[in-house]
Amino acid sequence: MSVSPSIREVLARRIAGEVILSSKPGATMRKWRELFAVSQITLSEKIGLSASVVSDYESGRRKSPGAKFIRRFVLALLQIDEEKGSRFIREFAKLTSSPSMAIVDLREFPIPVRVEYLCKAINGAVIAGAENYVKEVYGYTVVDARKTVEALSGQEYAQLFGASTERALVFTNVENPSLAMMIVRVSSLKPRVVVFHKTKPDEAAIQLAEYERIPLIYSESASVEQLVKSLRKLYRIALRIKIGRRVKPPPKISA
Repeated sequence: MSVSPSIREVLARRIAGEVILSSKPGATMRKWRELFAVSQITLSEKIGLSASVVSDYESGRRKSPGAKFIRRFVLALLQIDEEKGSRFIREFAKLTSSPSMAIVDLREFPIPVRVEYLCKAINGAVIAGAENYVKEVYGYTVVDARKTVEALSGQEYAQLFGASTERALVFTNVENPSLAMMIVRVSSLKPRVVVFHKTKPDEAAIQLAEYERIPLIYSESASVEQLVKSLRKLYRIALRIKIGRRVKPPPKISA
């Protein structure tokens, strides 16, 4: 299943540009590889190099990659995704006008995931809007709140939720809780639930959540890395459940 060449080119330029402009290009390469859910081995095979080369760039053991390697890196990511149906290209294409540096991670769950399981995974609890409690979410987006506030214009806020509104919007690096909730307030599209990581919402944020009738969850996950790791684990569990349902043997028919 192909996508528009223009969409592919815009996304390719965005990835390459972020790597080139990053103060830590290896870490940025790793971020994009993980966002596309591609292993170092799979990527290296597509590029035609050993996995150790990719690992050395990502860890900073090799000096910054040149333009030719970055081009091969980007094209390999896109080609791998296209071979799988262009799932992540389509996902990120909806966010291409928003600075990707604000996005920490995002996934669409293969099956609906109950909010109680989401809370358990991220060590979270609903602290506002419990009366508007929703049962399930269909994905998540993790964003750096400070970078989101600094980088996005009002018209771009909606595109942050454009992949799917039936998701959890997770804010990390929250310096001003009410300002983070204002992002949701001014957007025409609303997530199903909002999560604050390691920063308890203030009274104004709680009032905004209740006004918007959106449950607000506070996560005590130890770090952003642990938060993302837990969400990805939840994604993998959902994927295994979906696959299990797909291959479930038909029921026996009594004679």
